[in-house]
Order: sequence, then C-alpha cells, then structure tokens
Amino acid sequence: MTDLVFVDTNVFLYALDQANLEKQAAARRWREQLWRTHTGRISFQVLQEFYVNVAQKWPVFASQARTEIKDLIAWQPVRADYAILERSWKIMDRFQISFWDAMIVAAAKSASCRFLLTEDLQPNQDLDGVLVVNPFRTDPADLLGP
Repeated sequence: MTDLVFVDTNVFLYALDQANLEKQAAARRWREQLWRTHTGRISFQVLQEFYVNVAQKWPVFASQARTEIKDLIAWQPVRADYAILERSWKIMDRFQISFWDAMIVAAAKSASCRFLLTEDLQPNQDLDGVLVVNPFRTDPADLLGP
C-alpha cells in the first residue's frame, strides 16, 4: 500500500489561486495524483478553513468550493475530538508550532498518514512520525510514483 498523504488547506486554496500560476499548477498536480492514487486524507478543520477562505477571497468560487468539499468527503476527513486535541497540545509543546498547525499534525497522525503536504511548516521535519513535504518544492511523482 502507498503511504497516505494529509493535505493542508493551502494546497486546496492554491489550486484556485490565479495570482500564482506556478503554485496553482503544483497544487492541481498534487490534487489529481492524490485522487488517482486514493492516498489523500484531510480533516474537517481543513474543509472548514478551505470554505471560509474561498468564500472570503473569491466569493465567485464559493459554490465550486462547496462541490469540492462534498467530493472530498471520500478522503475520510478526521473529526476533531478530545484525543486529537490532547495530541495536538503535546505536539504543539514538543515542536513549538502553532495550535492550528499542531491540530493538523495530530489529525494526520490519527489518519495514519506518513506525509503532511503543507508549506506552513519546515520541509522534511519529522513531527511525531509525520514527515512535512512542501508541495511546491516536491513533485507528486517523487513521493507517490507515476
């Protein structure tokens, strides 16, 4: 089985962002490869952040964001519960990262993900067994194969 990849909100946002076409193309490549390999995972936090940001930045895409969120339910979103909250506090304290980033790492760990796709944390950092991958410096084929 291929390793699972937890996707942070910024990847979905860049897939819509026409201000940076290079990051948009990279985000779309990642999204397509993760759909194809069935290895993408997310949390409800990611879905909420995605919708709120799209609705605020690009209201014209709000309907498209809702449709994408409905599709992304297939990625088995992690629900925040007490175990996730407690794990996130430990991660936050141990690695000195923000609470929200720690929640993402805790959700990735809960979903048995080996990789966390984000530009918000230090690339190649191992956070409690979850390796940070910058989606704009790493090609999906390098991590997941063709």
